[in-house]
Amino acid sequence: MIARDRNWLLIFAVCVVLAVLYPLFADGYQLTVIRDALIFGLFAASLDFFWGRTGILCFGHAAFFGIGGYIMALITLNDAIAFGSLLGIMGAVAGAAFVAAIIGYFLFFGGIRGSYFTIVTLAMGVICQQAAVSWSSVTGGDSGLIGIPPIEFDVGGMHLDLSQDLPSYVFVSAIVAVVVLALWSISRGRWGTVLTAIQDNEVRAAALGHNAPLRLLVTFVLSAAIAGLAGALYVCMAGLVAPDLSGLLLSTEVIVWVAVGGRGTLLGPVLGAIFIQRAQQTISSFNPSLWPLLLGCVFVIIVFVLPDGILSVYARLKSLFEGRRRVQ
Repeated sequence: MIARDRNWLLIFAVCVVLAVLYPLFADGYQLTVIRDALIFGLFAASLDFFWGRTGILCFGHAAFFGIGGYIMALITLNDAIAFGSLLGIMGAVAGAAFVAAIIGYFLFFGGIRGSYFTIVTLAMGVICQQAAVSWSSVTGGDSGLIGIPPIEFDVGGMHLDLSQDLPSYVFVSAIVAVVVLALWSISRGRWGTVLTAIQDNEVRAAALGHNAPLRLLVTFVLSAAIAGLAGALYVCMAGLVAPDLSGLLLSTEVIVWVAVGGRGTLLGPVLGAIFIQRAQQTISSFNPSLWPLLLGCVFVIIVFVLPDGILSVYARLKSLFEGRRRVQ
């Protein structure tokens, strides 16, 4: 366990250093691409925190991403609201958490687990997207809402304006680093240990005195809150929000990001999202219709060659080098 934690922290430190150095070699467009990929990475980490620690797949996780995005848009587009960006972020996090708390309460305390939970959350995502399309007077319907202002507020006497590429990249990178490190700290502590016990045998964990439904609910709510935060950040950077941000396609993509990066690693899904988003940008510039085919091929190859995700490459290489040293 100590060696695994040391390896994770080492990879995390390397990623932070690369994120700090990246603006020295990238132009404005490249910064925006990685910035958006980091936001999707934060979204993937939120799903991995729940799926990776409980073994229960939420197939409608994009619903919380979309809820956070729409709440952020509605608040910041209202000029009568002071401190719109700050209140928008808080509202996005609280709104996504509130919806997750209501849905999760009936599911977890009702004994819904496994594939049944997955099906219900899949329906939740479909309902959320349909609501965004039908409630056109508020959400803008199929066209969504445009003209969402960038994040802007005062912190400690300093004016924070994220309308420029570099400040927005630095802000998003810092948010992702702090949240991923915090989730990792929670996962490796007592809370994560109990979740692992619940995943292995919920009945036995309950017999030991742990309130399994409550712990699952709290984990689900925290995961949804972070997804709402990611949605709020994305719509402010993109300047628009649309029903697709809460639909089935994004819910499927985030599952692929987590699987490619490595479920249960938290950092792996972030890297998986960055890798896939960057590859999509590059391949689509040559042939847009070729990207879905290549994505499917990459996913199949990774499932067979690296079933634990791309983050497991480091562990495999380390084991290989240690084995060669022992032979010598």
